[in-house]
Amino acid sequence: MFDASNGHEKPPVLGREAGVRVWPVGSLLRAIADSLEARFNPVAVQGEITGFSRAASGHCYFSLKDEQGQVRCAMFRRAAGLLDFSPHDGELVELRGRLGVYDPRGELQLVVESMRQAGQGNLFEQFLALKAKLEAEGLFETHRKRSLPLLPRAIGVVTSLGAAALHDVVSTLQRRVPHIPVVIYPASVQGGQAAGELREALLKAYRRQTEDQVDVLLLVRGGGAMEDLWSFNDEQLARTIVASPMPVVSGVGHETDFTIADFCADVRAPTPTAAAELCAQPQSVWLAALGLALSRLQNGVDRQMQSHNQRLDWAASRISRPSHMVTRQQARLAGLAQSLQHAMQSTLKHERLRMQSLSTDFPREVAGNLQRSRQQIERAQLRLELLDPKLVLQRGYAWLADLQGQPITRVKMTHVGQPLRATLADGEVDLTVSAPRLI
Repeated sequence: MFDASNGHEKPPVLGREAGVRVWPVGSLLRAIADSLEARFNPVAVQGEITGFSRAASGHCYFSLKDEQGQVRCAMFRRAAGLLDFSPHDGELVELRGRLGVYDPRGELQLVVESMRQAGQGNLFEQFLALKAKLEAEGLFETHRKRSLPLLPRAIGVVTSLGAAALHDVVSTLQRRVPHIPVVIYPASVQGGQAAGELREALLKAYRRQTEDQVDVLLLVRGGGAMEDLWSFNDEQLARTIVASPMPVVSGVGHETDFTIADFCADVRAPTPTAAAELCAQPQSVWLAALGLALSRLQNGVDRQMQSHNQRLDWAASRISRPSHMVTRQQARLAGLAQSLQHAMQSTLKHERLRMQSLSTDFPREVAGNLQRSRQQIERAQLRLELLDPKLVLQRGYAWLADLQGQPITRVKMTHVGQPLRATLADGEVDLTVSAPRLI
């Protein structure tokens, strides 16, 4: 019991009957609430909705009833936002939540954390029907699924920003591949709007692939009941996954959970953490591989150095007595000098004979060339004279032109009264056109 003035608990007040404790109302209600919490919570209950109302704040209030009784229920905005249907009076539902006592009225109250339709869900049958449909269309075929990149430039993650799966994935990637960037595309992972948001997040990742340099996508969510994972059984989401331009890893739920997204993805991981591990080889593995490559490179360099050292030793042994090498080089130079002298003498003798031959043949060649050139000039002069137009005029022809000197070659170029000028072999004659006639 508490004192309202100082906030301290007062000792219980004893009534007339010894040993009977007198409770303040608030303390009694809190004790009842604690008992309910310890014995029942969390609790699942099925019944019919009555008196359903949704406040402006987003909270929902209603009662759940059956033939034997009813209980007041409150569903706060966060849980109500995850509903994939609109509850109404008379609907049979299954609730999960926690029993408590609403102190201001002293009423038993169930704070609802999740709600699903009862009697009409048959989620598993829906799951099997959709799985059979998509499998018949070939969406699950293994031949179309791609292997994961060995060294992705960046890793994309599609999940809720508040999901524990995001923390697990990011922690795993930071531990294994801290050098690879992680790009997050947020979306709801539960509720009626989740499937649409997941599709939009995937499409955004596809559009930004070049900009973000993401080579693999992780679609992840933590575990839950089938209704909690139902957004990953959406047909349009499945087709969006299949249309991905990059490999998609599905890490939804626990190892025993399966969704349509798992069958459509290129790789299915049992958990979100496993999804991160599949696309990120530990940094230690690459460092070990680099160490092995360095060791092999060092061994190769050592072998090359040994080979060159052996060649150097052999060369050193050959020049250990320089006087012998100098003697051999001197003898070689003497032989080359003698060969050069002989070649020069032979060349000079050949050139001398050629000059003598030229001095004898040159005058004769020059005279012959002059005679041939003179004959060519004479023939050319004759051809030029034959082309002289004056020779044509001497044969009775005339050159007809207008007074501006333009030649007249057609009758149609003249008109009556036009003055013309005819050039003959010995002079010019001015004419006037009287009557042009065509032949």
